[in-house]
Amino acid sequence: MTASLIVGLSGVMLTDEERRFLRDVQPAGVIIFRRNVFDRGQFARLIDEMRDAVGRDDFLVLVDQEGGRVQRLKPPIAQALPPAAAYADLYADDPDEAKEAAFLIARLTAEELRAYGITMNCAPVADLPVEGAHEIISDRAYGRSVPQVVALAQAVADGYLAGGVVPVVKHIPGHGRATLDSHLGLPVVPTPHRTLSATDFAPFKALAGLPAAMTAHVVYYAIDPQQPASTSAVVTREIIRGEIGFDNLLMSDDLSMNALSGPMRGRAEAVIAAGSDIALHCNGDLNEMRAAAEGVPPLSGRSAARFATACACMERSEPYDKERALQLLADVLGAETPIV
Repeated sequence: MTASLIVGLSGVMLTDEERRFLRDVQPAGVIIFRRNVFDRGQFARLIDEMRDAVGRDDFLVLVDQEGGRVQRLKPPIAQALPPAAAYADLYADDPDEAKEAAFLIARLTAEELRAYGITMNCAPVADLPVEGAHEIISDRAYGRSVPQVVALAQAVADGYLAGGVVPVVKHIPGHGRATLDSHLGLPVVPTPHRTLSATDFAPFKALAGLPAAMTAHVVYYAIDPQQPASTSAVVTREIIRGEIGFDNLLMSDDLSMNALSGPMRGRAEAVIAAGSDIALHCNGDLNEMRAAAEGVPPLSGRSAARFATACACMERSEPYDKERALQLLADVLGAETPIV
């Protein structure tokens, strides 16, 4: 049975221990990082070996390929991609062209990812940054107004879906007010619930129909003063599943981030108990992966159905104007000619 877990790998080759782990644990997927990529041939072999070890069709291969600062696959492995802020700049001059660019560049990226066997991208970011917040979001955001962020994030998600790549909107219910990087510590947001509903939560409510989302390691003090959203049953039940209305596949942010504390098994148990369908562990430490695996159940019931719905998105492949996509990519990047 499929475990409620997504894991990372340690390097550019699948070790014998990792192969056994994938075979025995049967995680829902593997997430790729820069440490896993040397060249095109090696990367393609690594993904083939992962798939062979698991032996299932409903196996997700994930990457963080937002563009800008957060782009795990870089030239010459993959196209250079602009940060979300570049679309925001274009939106100020021409909203329709910005949405077209967001859609077509995502569709182009989906084609590139699928050529390697990557089926899920941890994008778009729908966080709404505010003055004084930590720069961890900053240019990863599509703007500072709800309608603009929704329009551009939806266009990006639609582009990935058109190319058979499952988008993961993040970081639900909103990371934009965090004054700490959750990789390094636990952010606490003291903003009243009413304000959060009108701002931070609003983009996710508008995007609640997307097939997958990633939780935030952020404490929303007005809702649950003790636990971050990722381990809070209150936030998951009342805000993510309730107020926002997101009822599709929900995964935690990385268990190995310093926003969380305690043993790795306990962290995995906590995110599942809070209501996430899948726990995400990224750093490739096999001992930690084993501990996380001990803390998660097999996918079943509603979680299994959500997983199946997300996997079904991989079957899509809609035609698009690739030449126009390349030209828009060059324009948004400020290049003189399309990238090939």
